[in-house]
Amino acid sequence: MSARRVVFVDRDGTLVEEPSDQQVDALEKIRLRSRVVPALLEIVRAGFELVMVTNQDGLGTTSLPRERFEPVHRFILELFASQGIAFDAVFICPHFPADDCRCRKPRTGLLHEYLAERPIDPERSFMVGDRDTDLQFAANLGIRGLRLGADGDEDHGWPAIARRILATGRRASVRRETRETRIEVDVDLSAAGPIEVATGIGFFDHMLEQIAKHGGFALRLHASGDLEVDEHHTVEDSALALGAALREALGDKAGIGRYGFVLAMDEAEAQVALDLAGRAYFVWDGRFARDRVGALPTELVPHFFRSFADALGATLHLRVQGENTHHMVEACFKGVGRSLRQALRRDGTELPSTKGVL
Repeated sequence: MSARRVVFVDRDGTLVEEPSDQQVDALEKIRLRSRVVPALLEIVRAGFELVMVTNQDGLGTTSLPRERFEPVHRFILELFASQGIAFDAVFICPHFPADDCRCRKPRTGLLHEYLAERPIDPERSFMVGDRDTDLQFAANLGIRGLRLGADGDEDHGWPAIARRILATGRRASVRRETRETRIEVDVDLSAAGPIEVATGIGFFDHMLEQIAKHGGFALRLHASGDLEVDEHHTVEDSALALGAALREALGDKAGIGRYGFVLAMDEAEAQVALDLAGRAYFVWDGRFARDRVGALPTELVPHFFRSFADALGATLHLRVQGENTHHMVEACFKGVGRSLRQALRRDGTELPSTKGVL
């Protein structure tokens, strides 16, 4: 079972304004926190699941009878659902602090069974709350805690929280192991570095660095392959692993540029047309005067991009012409990198497709 990206959220003070004792069962007094709906919509569209975790002191006792609590709680859930925001699960601790129970935040007993059945990705999951106990709860879960500030706090309000979550969400790690190769790839579309590539083929390393540098994303790619046979398996499997990592990091592709184009390098010219449509298709037009550049066979250049497009789920048209083979190959990799920079860039939350899916 694959680990999920989850945003755990507190209820009172985080999703809705903290009610006073007199407002606990007053539906007309419920007020959403400022800009919480658009922020949560962005988070959900980026592929995160939402889980509510709330302490409700004395729920089910005379202090907070269920007949007072339940209508308000249902109203809050229905209010968010009406805006397209659903919670994957809701967990409520009914105990008082003095009960010293295992399920009250910041303890995590409330989630033990849930997490055992549905594991999360701790590096890409978050807890959002307005209290110290929420941050301690996050630490106890081994995830990042984000504290919500007062309405109007530009640095800690819901829009800022959403930006921080989305900035760290577009990451992926892919491990590909066959009888010929072992490839490890980590990408982070929210960062421009670091870039670290080691495949055992010097010029190929340099080209992969160009894709990441001009694509504007962080890349770690390590490959060990049967170079004693030839370079084919290492180049091909690196392309497949890198394409798969980028595809995973893109999530549902909401808000991306989707398309990308262009590049000239001295006398060489590479024309690139890219569409992250989810449909793999590759068109190549170019001939190289040399069989190799460094240790990289030039016949593997179009093969790399074909494999890359297949794994990424991209339509890629690549045309190159020139006199210097080194420049031509480098123009191809730089051009695809620059096209990726345009296509991967996230600007908004709308899916760039009338189909509703990419």
